Amino acid sequence: MISSDVIRGYNDTIILYLVWEGPSYGYEISKRIKELSSEKYIIKETTLYSAFNRLERNGYITSFSGDETNGRRRTYYRITESGRDYYREKCREWNITKEVIEKFII
Repeated sequence: MISSDVIRGYNDTIILYLVWEGPSYGYEISKRIKELSSEKYIIKETTLYSAFNRLERNGYITSFSGDETNGRRRTYYRITESGRDYYREKCREWNITKEVIEKFII
């Protein structure tokens, strides 16, 4: 399992990646993170929803109500054009970060 401290700065990037192709909701995003990381990273619910709030406040995603499940409405999230730009910027930043850190890893 990966430490949340190591990945904290990239939660937004991960979420934006997952909503790039189409809208999704919290539980599904959490499940995909777990699956795609081969269960090496399990995002906490509070971390996920804090990220949704931050991303929406910054204009990178928008939210809307969707299907009802068990009598509860789901909140879906979709990426904005600004979010796509931010995602690309974070990917460039990651590549530089990875290049630097790899200099110090044996």
